[in-house]
Amino acid sequence: MIAHYADHFVLPLPAGHRFPMAKYAALRDRLLAQFPEIRLREAPPATDGELALAHTPGYIAAVAQGLLTAEQQKAIGFPWSPAMAERARRSVGGTVAALRTALADGLSANLAGGTHHASADGGSGFCVFNDVAVAARVVQAEWARSRHPGSRACQVAIIDLDVHQGDGTARIFRRDPTVFTLSLHAERNFPFEKPPGDLDVGLPDGCGDADYLAALDRALALLDEHFSADLVLYLAGADPHEGDRLGRLKLSDAGMQARDRRVFDWAGQRRLPLAFVMAGGYGRDLETTLRVQTATYGVALEAYRRWHAQGRP
Repeated sequence: MIAHYADHFVLPLPAGHRFPMAKYAALRDRLLAQFPEIRLREAPPATDGELALAHTPGYIAAVAQGLLTAEQQKAIGFPWSPAMAERARRSVGGTVAALRTALADGLSANLAGGTHHASADGGSGFCVFNDVAVAARVVQAEWARSRHPGSRACQVAIIDLDVHQGDGTARIFRRDPTVFTLSLHAERNFPFEKPPGDLDVGLPDGCGDADYLAALDRALALLDEHFSADLVLYLAGADPHEGDRLGRLKLSDAGMQARDRRVFDWAGQRRLPLAFVMAGGYGRDLETTLRVQTATYGVALEAYRRWHAQGRP
């Protein structure tokens, strides 16, 4: 299984900043040590043309040229720097590469990504550009070019299981019937204004394994009922875990793995290529987040082996 990384593009943050920038390099080290089957590739930077499929030219230029206002930087949560702009491009490029790889190989990953709070004309909540939105649009365009004129547009299912609702993704795709956005999130958590996606499931504070998994089962059944996907983007946030300081939900380690297994099984049973991204993770200690994320890769490898054992459709 191929996974894409860009953890050596690190933006400088002030002392005491709450974003756990160190988790990306630490996750890559953990995967190298535990899963030799995973082949790691450096993520390419997203181009202006790719970014423009989901973002306005003015916003892309402001990020590239350091023209973000103080208010825009505050909303994002990062001060602007050349490293910040480059890291944002690589985060998107990793998800684009993962989705392209999944189309050829069944399943792939980006060790970063999941920047679902970014809208077309601005960032928010540690998200500069919306990687899943750009990746969906890039692959849809490539899909259309490879098929006969008049063929059905590529249908993309975005399964967002970060603890926060994907408000930016919902805004970008609100009038796009070719993309289905499913979000399972803590109802009382950020963002406090939640624009509707195609299927939003708000969960109460303290929701544990049984209730969460039952809600996920219902949501996947509704996705099946209302949408015929060609491929899947999965935001495998670590922040629904009980050890997350920003999450408000109470999933155990076993519950998180059961969550991942349901998504990978759902896609695998339908022979849908799937790319997954790590999204949020703010454990009270870094080890908690790394343990949850590493376990996601273990579940993904099981799914990858099954995909290839069954052969291509």
